[in-house]
Amino acid sequence: MAYAIGIDVGGTKVLGGVVDELGNVVTTARRDTPREGGNALTKTIANIAQELLGKFDVSSIGVSAAGFVSSDRKTMLATPNIADWNGVNLDDELTSLVCRRVIIENDANAAAWGEAKFGAGRNQDHMVMLTVGTGIGGGVVVNGALYRGAFGVAAEFGHIRVLPDGHLCGCGARGCFEQYASGNALLRHAREAIHASPDIARNLLARGDGSIEGLTGSAITEAAREGDPVALAAFNTTGQWLGAGIASISMVLDPAVVVIGGGVIDAGDILLKPAREALERTMPFAGKHPYPTIIAAELGNEAGLVGVADLSRS
Repeated sequence: MAYAIGIDVGGTKVLGGVVDELGNVVTTARRDTPREGGNALTKTIANIAQELLGKFDVSSIGVSAAGFVSSDRKTMLATPNIADWNGVNLDDELTSLVCRRVIIENDANAAAWGEAKFGAGRNQDHMVMLTVGTGIGGGVVVNGALYRGAFGVAAEFGHIRVLPDGHLCGCGARGCFEQYASGNALLRHAREAIHASPDIARNLLARGDGSIEGLTGSAITEAAREGDPVALAAFNTTGQWLGAGIASISMVLDPAVVVIGGGVIDAGDILLKPAREALERTMPFAGKHPYPTIIAAELGNEAGLVGVADLSRS
C-alpha cells in the first residue's frame, strides 16, 4: 500500500494525516495554528510532516490552505486569513525541511478532489463542489480532473456577483454569492426574520444569550431541526439563494453532480430541499436543460486532507 501525507491548514488548527490509496486516514497529527503565520506556520507544517514520516514510509506531501495558489502548485499567492504568507514559495521552504516532494493546493479544491475521488462525487467525471461555511468556496472536476484555470485560482464561486449593488463583501465587491447563501448569510437572514417577527423569535433567541448578536449558526440549525419557524425561514432563504446560484453555475459548467460541504451542510435536507426547489424553479431552459443532482458531502472535515494527499501523488 502506498501512502501520502495530507496537511490541512485551518484558522485554529493544522491537521495532518497519512492517507492510503483508498482514501483512508490511517493516522493523524495536529498542532494549533500559529497566529503570527509566516515562518512559524511553515515550521509547524514541517513538524507535523516529520512526526508522520516517523510512522510511515511516504513519498509525497500535500498541503491545503485557504487562499490563491499558483498554477504550478508551489506558491501561496495570497492568503487573506493567514498572516505573512503572501507570495511564499512553500514548495521550496517545505521541501528543504522534510526532504519529500511537496505540492500546495487551495483548501476548497482539495476538498472537492477528496469528494470526487473518495466521497459523494466518486464515479462522476463532471462535478462541482460548494463549501458553504463562513463564506463559499468551490472546486470543479471536469473530465475526471481538477480544474484550476489559467492562473490557478478557478472556482471562487463565492464571489460571483448575484445582486448588483448588494451587500458589501470582504473581497471589495458588492452582491457576491456568499453574501446570500453562506453561513454568515444564514445568520443575517435569521436576524432579519427576527426583526420582522419578534414575537415568534423568543424560542430561537433563548438558545443564545437572548440577544440577536449572540445567535449562532449551530443554534439556528438545532432550532430548525425542532421546527422553529424563524430558523426554518432563515434556512429557506439561504437555500433558495443557493439553488439559484447553482442554476447559474450549471449553465456554465454543466455538472452532473453538485456536492455541498462545509459547516452549513450539518442541516442536511433543511438546506438542500429549498436549494433543489430553487434550482428547478430558476434553471434557464426549464424542462429542457438537465438538472444536476444536489447532494451532501460525505467526508466531512477530512475531505481537504484526503484530497490534497491524493493530489500530491500526481
